[in-house]
This record gives sequence, C-alpha cells and structure tokens, in this order.
Amino acid sequence: MKYALIIPDGAADVPLEELGGRTPLEAAKIPNIAWIATNGRVGTVCNVPANMPAGSDVATMSLLGYDPTVYYTGRAPIEAAAQKLQVADDEWIFRCNFVTIIDGIMEDNSAGHISTEEARALIEQLNAAVAPPCVRFYPGVSYRHLMVVKGDFKVATTAPHDILSKPAADSLPTGTGSRLLRDITAAARKVLADSEINATRRDLGDNLATDIWLWGEGKMPTLPSFESRYGKTGRMITAVDLLRGLAGLIGWQCIEVAGATGYLDTNYAGKGAAAVAALDGCDLICVHVEAPDEAGHNADCKGKVAAIEQIDRHIVGPLLERLKAEGDDWRILVLPDHPTPCTIRTHTAEPVPFAIAGKRIESVMHGRFTEQDAAAGDLHIDRGCELMEYFLTVR
Repeated sequence: MKYALIIPDGAADVPLEELGGRTPLEAAKIPNIAWIATNGRVGTVCNVPANMPAGSDVATMSLLGYDPTVYYTGRAPIEAAAQKLQVADDEWIFRCNFVTIIDGIMEDNSAGHISTEEARALIEQLNAAVAPPCVRFYPGVSYRHLMVVKGDFKVATTAPHDILSKPAADSLPTGTGSRLLRDITAAARKVLADSEINATRRDLGDNLATDIWLWGEGKMPTLPSFESRYGKTGRMITAVDLLRGLAGLIGWQCIEVAGATGYLDTNYAGKGAAAVAALDGCDLICVHVEAPDEAGHNADCKGKVAAIEQIDRHIVGPLLERLKAEGDDWRILVLPDHPTPCTIRTHTAEPVPFAIAGKRIESVMHGRFTEQDAAAGDLHIDRGCELMEYFLTVR
C-alpha cells in the first residue's frame, strides 16, 4: 500500500463577503480534491483537544496520529528538534518571532515576511549585543526563530498572530521568569532600531522588524517512532521547521525542495514532483503547504483561494495520477490542520473537513470538499489523533 497525506495548512474558513458568501474552499477550483471527495468519503475531524492552543503544533501532532495531551510540551521544542539543537535539561526553548509593533499595536506577526538572509543577520546581531550568558538565539526561516534560555520558568505567553491589531503590551509574558523575558525583549528592541537592515527595509517601504516576540515555550519532547506505532515508513515535505521537527521526532526523513518558502510564493510544482518521486522510497508521503495559513493571517481571501488551487493542481493532481497508476493499493487523504479564518486572522479550534479515497474507502454521501458538506456528512472524528489509524487500517 502507498499513502499520500496533503495538509493545506489553515485552509478551512468561514463564508466571506468578498467571495460572494462562500468560503475559500467553496470558491476554489479544485477538481482533483473534488474527485477524492466524490469517489471517497468526506467528514470532519477535530485536531485540537479542549483547552489546548489552536496552533499547527497541536493540530498537526494530532493528525499525524499522536495525542497532544500525552506528547505535547510546547511549539518551540518541536522546532528545536528540526534544527537538531543540543538543549540541556535545565534549559527552555522559546519561539522567537520578528514582528512589527507600531505605536504599541501588533501590526504584523512576520515583520513583512522578512527574508531568511536578513533575519539571520539580525539573529547574529542579537547574539552579539543582547544575549546574556544563559541565552542563545538560533536562526530559522523568515520570521520564525528560536531562543534557548537557562532558568526556572512558569510563564504565560501569547502567539503574536493571536493579537494582530491589538496592544502588544497586554500580552507580554507573565509569571515566573517573565522579567528576564521582558528584559531580553526590551534590549532586542534597541538593537533592531539601530540595525542597517531595518534602515534599508524602511527605505524600501517594507515592514520593519521592530521587536522580537517570545512564546511557545517548552522542553524537548520524546515521541515513539511512526513505524513502531503504525508499521509504516514516512517522509515529509515542508518549508517550515515546525513540521520538520515533528517529522524528525517520529522518525521521518524530510525532503527539501528548492524554492519552498512557507509562503504564497512557494514552489508548489516542485513539492508535487518531489512527493511523487518519494513514493518509491516509503509507505507514506506527507506534503505540508503553509500558504493558505499565511493568507488567512494576512486576511487575503483571494490569495487563499489561489493557494488552494495551486495545491490541487500541482500537488494533489500529480500524486493522485501516480497513485492510480499503482493499481488499487493506495489511499490519499487531504485536510487542513485547523481553520485560519480571514475575518479574524488567527487560528480556531473548530473541526476541519477531510477527504479520503482509495482502497476499501467506499463513498457514502457524494459531497464536496467544503466545510458545509463535511459537516453534513456521516463521518465525524472527535479525537484527531484517531484519524491516522483510520487512514492506514480501515477495512
């Protein structure tokens, strides 16, 4: 059996006036995903357990078949696993975003999607000018970075994309150890204000990296391998460290694709071609695409529709064609991890639609791959971590 899992991150949404009262999934032209929905089954799955953050960390852990209430220790440690960071038992890992705060308001959680090259230079400046002996900054991709710090922390932090257009000061870290985090943030602000990189971005009219934002804290987790749990080998294609980290933690190899950016301009065709090629070397190929989620954060409903269409054309289509050529021994599953409604520009914990087709998957209701049709279906999975077993073992 061959399995393909495609994750259009944050694709689920709500009806939007700009789209004539339709959701992006309803507005998008997605013939390949429509084939899966029509010839397979459509349902809903809740990937975010109650009282847990509605982020890709929790949601993707669920859809990969791991219960976040058992294995989740924080977002930043998962990304640290992607970078293979050496972290001591008494050290904590924080996600460190470059953000744009203007007149105290969180205007942009990505500092204008700052380039990786610019961000790496800024991280070097922070390590040289800000970090006390107990702190280390590590560069990631675009605006997404990490900070490792030694100390005793019991803090409450907030994701920057949850407070867009809101006062940033109201969501600074609180609790044990928060004073150190606030001091580091304040020191970083001074370094960034004097940076030549920001001076250039100002001249170009780009959003500045005015601040760092520390959140998603935790310590390194340990997960059993996917093969030991399910008896299948897997590989991951993604452009973001969060998914790279999850893949590494469950024993999957990551396949890097040139031009994969984690944004709307990502190399969709390259990801699709790499996924097709990877099927020869594993049981399950997983393709994650961040673009719909970023469009949701930007309140860009047309960009979200375009991203979903690109995923269908360049990733789902080639994979579906290749799987059909295998004969009958295959299954394919398409689903977002969580909704990212353009109206609120952040994640929600509502169930998401999924479409599954292939061997022994019998069509019950001929629905579309939309939020409404999935909700009207007969297949609803309350615990997202159970969907993977259904995908792999349904008889």
